[in-house]
Parts: sequence; structure tokens; C-alpha cells
Amino acid sequence: MHINLQKSGIPLAIIAFIIVMLIPTPGLDLAGHAAIALLVFAVIMWATEALHLAVTSLIILFIQPIIQVASFADAVIGFANPIIFLMIGGFIIAEAIRKSGLAQRFTYVMLNKFGTTPNRSLFVTVFSTGLLSAFIENVVAFAMLLPIIKQIIPMMGVNNPENGKSNFAKAMVLGASYGSLAGGFGTEIGTAPNLMAAAYTHIPFVDWMLFGIPLAFIMMLVIWKGIGRIFPPEVKGIVGGEGIITAKIEELGVMARKEKIALSILIITIGLWITTGLTGLDSYSIALIGAVLMLAFKIIDWKDAQSNVDWGLIVFFGGALSLGAALLNTGAAEWLIKDIISIFGSEPSTLLIMVVLMIIAVIITQVMSNIALSAILVPLSVTLAIAQGQPIGIYAVPIAIACSLSFMFPMADPTVAMAYGTKYINIKEIMKAGIPMVIIGIIATLFVILTIAIPFVLT
Repeated sequence: MHINLQKSGIPLAIIAFIIVMLIPTPGLDLAGHAAIALLVFAVIMWATEALHLAVTSLIILFIQPIIQVASFADAVIGFANPIIFLMIGGFIIAEAIRKSGLAQRFTYVMLNKFGTTPNRSLFVTVFSTGLLSAFIENVVAFAMLLPIIKQIIPMMGVNNPENGKSNFAKAMVLGASYGSLAGGFGTEIGTAPNLMAAAYTHIPFVDWMLFGIPLAFIMMLVIWKGIGRIFPPEVKGIVGGEGIITAKIEELGVMARKEKIALSILIITIGLWITTGLTGLDSYSIALIGAVLMLAFKIIDWKDAQSNVDWGLIVFFGGALSLGAALLNTGAAEWLIKDIISIFGSEPSTLLIMVVLMIIAVIITQVMSNIALSAILVPLSVTLAIAQGQPIGIYAVPIAIACSLSFMFPMADPTVAMAYGTKYINIKEIMKAGIPMVIIGIIATLFVILTIAIPFVLT
């Protein structure tokens, strides 16, 4: 019998909430008990996507005073988190880069610079989406470059890639998808889970970049080489060679005034993020400075900004942070974590806990929104770290990154779904490439966290 989880999500969540409320929780008061029941409710609602993620977050806000978890004023505290404004600024900057045409020019210039062989085209694809995804939402970066990728594939002499017989076409769309995910590791605004971890750990923007960028480059190199080996290209190079790419660049013409201004503002914004220690500015203010400059110089207008900021994601984030605060403030998170710690013995190894939590995150993220998953796991990992007397970022950062290792199934991430939607590749082939990428991703993350990132996550 087939069960539609989306349709059954609401009754399942309500029943689960009631059952949890009926289970005794010795050592926990009513507010903490209700917070755990609310967590279970939210997990089921987010996992089944019975309602939009943002709608579930709105429910979390108004239900807290009803079930006596927190007053409404305390419940909406998540929307006062500075990370919300980092998100808004990031969305506006991303839309300005897209609309100015800078992203398209960047890709063709990269192709022209690095060559037109299959191997080099794959390199450009992975690194173009990856570098853009460090500062632009990965779905936006992938969506912008997918039409260009679809132009490059027939240039190589591939006919009817929709029949699923072209290894080159498979490598290109999957490389772009995976590259966008890997590139997002580089900055706090690169992925939603990164933002969630930053909201709790308060790691400065530039400090995250110091370990995030190396991890992103390691993974992009692995994806480039790995995908090329898994799907060896059947073509030799672009028919017509560099002349075709040059013609495309000539079609774009000289860099327009808007592109130049958008590029200048982006460079200034990145420069300010890098020099926060000198300027005294915080990363949240800088995101708004960049966004306002894009609007002031009319790269985009407010209508563009308003329509292209993902307000649903922002509402979701506010509600998720509210739930996290409720779990922390009522003692519910600490109560839950005691059982988790006991599983690992009296003196658990930090590395063992880190590995286990990352594996849990990686498995669940293949079938659940990584944004929703990070909203659940990050606050719990922060509580676990505090309970052990560890720095708050020791588990939160690797878990956030693990939540974005969504390489194995089309439902794991929208970019993977979009790659599958081209019909160039099937699910079995996505798993064939995704499983080794996930394993290498866990190893690479642990290596970076335990070496480069130590000074930043241990503060």
C-alpha cells in the first residue's frame, strides 16, 4: 500500500506531538517537555513537507505561547538574529550579479581562458558553479549556468544527450550540481546550513573563509577528477574550438557599465568581509552595505530585490532559530543530549562523536531538506559541546557541512534534482557518483576541521 507522506504529514505530526506529551520526562518541566514535543512535530512536518517549510515555522512561532514553551515576544527572537540580515543582503547581491550578466560573462571567460577540451570544460563547469556558490545560493548559481552548459554539450558534438548515452553530458550536469554544493562550503552565506551554524557559533565571516575556501577547493578538485573518471568523455573537444567561445564572448560585447559597477561592489564587499578585523565592521552590516550599493547604483531596483529575495527561506530560518532557542532555554536540548552522551560511554571521544554525527547528518540529508535538518541538528550539537565543556563550534561546523553533502539522490538537493531533470543521467548513475563523493567529503571535512579550522572552531 502506497502512503503519501506529504498528505499524511500533518496528522502524523499531531499524533506524534500528543504521544510525546503523554510520555513521562523525569527531570524536565512542562515547558521543556512541550519543547521536545514541538521538536518532534517540526521534524515530521519538515521531513514530509506537508506544508511549506516557512509555514511550519510560522506554526512554531504562534504555538509556543499556546503550549507554554515561551511568550510570543520570546518566540520571535529568532527574527532578531543578525544572520537574517546577512541572508537578505546575500540574496540582493546574488540577484544583482545575476541580472547584471556578470555570471554569464564569467563562465564564458573561464572557458576561453582554460580551453575547450572535455576535461577542461568540466573543470570550468565545476569551478564556475563552485566559485559563484560561495557568494550566491547554490540553486541560483546552478540555474544560471545550466543553460550555458546545455549550449556547450552540443558544441562538443553530442547529439540527443536526453537519451542518457553521453558520458560527457552526465559529467557536465552532475559536475555543475556537485560543484555548486562544494563551493557553498567556502563562506557562511554559501549554504543555509552554514548560516545556521554561524548563527549559533558566531564565527567571523573571514575566519570561516580561512578554512571553508580550502575545503571547497579540495572538494571541487575531487569532483572534477572523480566525475571525469566515473564518466569518461566520449568526445574530443569543442567543434570549432576556441572560435565558438570567442564568438559567444563577442556576442556579449564589451563589459557594460552595470557589470563593471556590480563587479566593483562585489570586490568591495568581499574586501570588507576579509578585513573585518581592521575595519571593526561585522559581516552582517557588510552584507547590507553591498546590497544597498547594488540598489543605490541601480544594478537592480527594489522590485527585483523584493521578488528575488527568498522570503520563505528567511521566515523558515526565523522559526527554526526560535525552535532552537526554545530547546536551549527550557533545558530540553540538554535533557536530550544526556542520553546521546551516555551512548558513547563515560569519556566519549570527540572525534568519534563528530564522525557519528556527520554520518547521521549525511544519511538523513539524502532524503530530507538540508536546511530543515541543520535546524534540528545544529542547536543539539551546540548543547552537546557545551555539556562536554567543548567549544560550541566543534560539532556544529562539521555537522553543517555534512548536511550539504547531498550528492546521492535527486531529492537530496534541488540542484541534483535539476541535473536529473535534464534526462542526461539516471538515479543509478547519480548514486554511482554520489556515494564516493559523500565518503570523500566526510574525510576531507574531518581533515580540514582537525587541521586548518582548529584555531577558529576552538574559540
